[in-house]
Amino acid sequence: MTEKRIVITGMGLVTPLGCGIDAVWERLIAGRSGIGRIDRFDPSELPAQIAGQVPRIADDPAGLDLDAVIAVKERKKMDLFIVYALAAADEALRQSGWQPQNEAERDRTGTVIATGIGGFPVITEAKTVLDTRGPRRLSPFVVPSFLANLAAGNAAIRYGFKGPMGCPVTACAAGLQAIGDGMRLLLTGEADVVLAGGAEACIDPLAIAGFAAARALSQNNGAPETASRPFDRDRDGFVMGEGAGMVVLETAEHAVARGARPLVELAGYGTSTDAYHITAGPEDGSGAARAVKTCLAMAGMAPEAIEYVNAHATSTPVGDRGEIAALSSIFGNRLRDVPISSTKSAIGHLLGAAGGVEAVFTALSVMRGVLPPTLNFGAADDGMEDLDFVPNTAREKQVAAALCNGFGFGGVNATLAFRAV
Repeated sequence: MTEKRIVITGMGLVTPLGCGIDAVWERLIAGRSGIGRIDRFDPSELPAQIAGQVPRIADDPAGLDLDAVIAVKERKKMDLFIVYALAAADEALRQSGWQPQNEAERDRTGTVIATGIGGFPVITEAKTVLDTRGPRRLSPFVVPSFLANLAAGNAAIRYGFKGPMGCPVTACAAGLQAIGDGMRLLLTGEADVVLAGGAEACIDPLAIAGFAAARALSQNNGAPETASRPFDRDRDGFVMGEGAGMVVLETAEHAVARGARPLVELAGYGTSTDAYHITAGPEDGSGAARAVKTCLAMAGMAPEAIEYVNAHATSTPVGDRGEIAALSSIFGNRLRDVPISSTKSAIGHLLGAAGGVEAVFTALSVMRGVLPPTLNFGAADDGMEDLDFVPNTAREKQVAAALCNGFGFGGVNATLAFRAV
């Protein structure tokens, strides 16, 4: 168990359900879906034609106002994943009240923002320009637009944060690892405050086609809102999503000293590698279980302390089964008494941003005493019939401690533990 207590003092969200903590949470627990037919380009030639797109302010009062985040001229220099990161960071920092007032405070503020793919649409567009118009027509900002660490870089420049910078690029565990890495910077004393989370924006024809070629995506194009079906026996793959989730981390001592209100404690972090397969984890979930065990040990918690799990569960048969196997090895027969839900049923799979967004959802569950539902749940997969997946409807429940899982290609696993303050 760690001696320092790490707390979250600010949170920010950009998601397919909208933007802003309160608006997104209200829609999430109301059972709304943010998944629909792709409208940014013509998807008719693609096997999967649906995604969880971040709405714009012109179409939704809770949508993203791009102009309010950054001026048009500056937006031309960055991919959308960077804009999403800045929007979520703005909200998180406002809530935390953290505005370094001197060089010493700026030097002690870190920035760790993950992504799974980075500026993929910029890369595909640049390749088209290169092929059709020649190299002289490429923007000088192509490279800094797509580099994975430029979400963290732009955030650090925007706010003047001069402490450690990081950018995990660890597929779908990246967002959780960013928050875990931020926690470590605080525990080692390298920083006093860390802005951490994940951002992704790769709803792009090549990305969709590539994941579809791997047979990973749902092709339920006729009913987008019901396509993401974690743990359901009729699921047929995940739905691509986009967005960003950010948190402001600091030691409890630092937060109290500056008069900030701790929202929830980040009690533990664990990560591991399957060393098994490039895309699929072992059936017994042993790698994921190691991450959970490490997380619980850091938090000084027994499995019995956990009262909710926000599952990674993407709606793929192999992945969902492996996660349940991992949790079964940790909780044993008690797993049937632990509510488990997958918020990807409402927003799709945000890849490198998933952990950032779902960490915020898990923290809100602890803070507000409500468990978000697993939407589109009809009948559990074989062997999961006795488990509580919080089906279809949110549930009021006071939660003292909860876990959030994230697993990714390459066999990477990550788990965070949250505790009420």
